[in-house]
This record gives sequence, C-alpha cells and structure tokens, in this order.
Amino acid sequence: MDMARQEDAQLKKKLQELLESDKDLRGYALNADVVEGEARLQGTVDTLIEKQRAGELASGLPGIKRVDNAISVSTDGPITDKEVELEVAQELAADPRVNRRHIGAESVKGTVILQGNVRDPDEIEAARRAAAKARGVKEVTSRVRVREPKPTLIELFHRQVRNDNE
Repeated sequence: MDMARQEDAQLKKKLQELLESDKDLRGYALNADVVEGEARLQGTVDTLIEKQRAGELASGLPGIKRVDNAISVSTDGPITDKEVELEVAQELAADPRVNRRHIGAESVKGTVILQGNVRDPDEIEAARRAAAKARGVKEVTSRVRVREPKPTLIELFHRQVRNDNE
C-alpha cells in the first residue's frame, strides 16, 4: 500500500471513530470514506443540524482537504410544512439569542425561509442553527434583514441642532 492510501486509510479510521463516538451522531451508523484527502459522508440523520455537525467534524480533522456531505435528512414518517413550521417556531423560541418578534419562519417542502428584521447579524446565525434542529428541515434560507438601530432621543436632538447651525 502506497503512502497516500495509507494516509487515507488512517484518516478514514479517525473520521469513522469521530462519527461513532459523537453523542449526537453515534446512533445513526454513518459511513465515512477518504480518497486523496477528500472525505465522503453517507447515511441518514433526523435533522439538518446533525448533518451539519457531521460535516464540521470531518472538515475539522487535520488532513481532510474537502468534505462531500452526502448525508440525507429524513424523518421517520411524513411531515407537513405546517408541522415543520411549528417545530421551527419551537426551536426559535427555545434559543435565547433569537427574538421571535424579529424573526419568523415559513416552510416549503422542507426548505425553511427565515424572514424578519434584526439589529444584530448574530441573531440571524442563531436563528439558522435553531431552525436546523427541527425535524423535516432540509435547508434553511434567510431573508432576514439587518436594520440600523433607531436613534435615541439625544442623538435625534444633536442631529437637529447640527442641522439648525448650518
């Protein structure tokens, strides 16, 4: 066995061990393969966040150059868009970094579309991760806009005073 194949075999073994020992992924019997430093992940998980977790583990492994995450997201039975929206709403409400008055969600065939306005861009990423935890979510798209914070009364006063001096 040449050196490159040996390295791939070692990386595959390490990656498979990572997937099998991860508390969130070990019950899924996911498969990993490594060819020329490129990892390919296969199997089925319940949620998008679990698929993303597997990809993060693979890409964080030294020696892995690229990850082809072919893991499928599938629920145990059919799930409607309304059920997905309900679960996403619960996940958004459960995350203290997300204000439900700022961000809402709609589901179309497993694609969740986040909508709303926030002042902090970090809230968008928190909402993306929260939505990815819900069953039936295959993809999360954001249409959330970042808005400038409203000026305080003092800032408004100073702007007006500056305008009056011109």
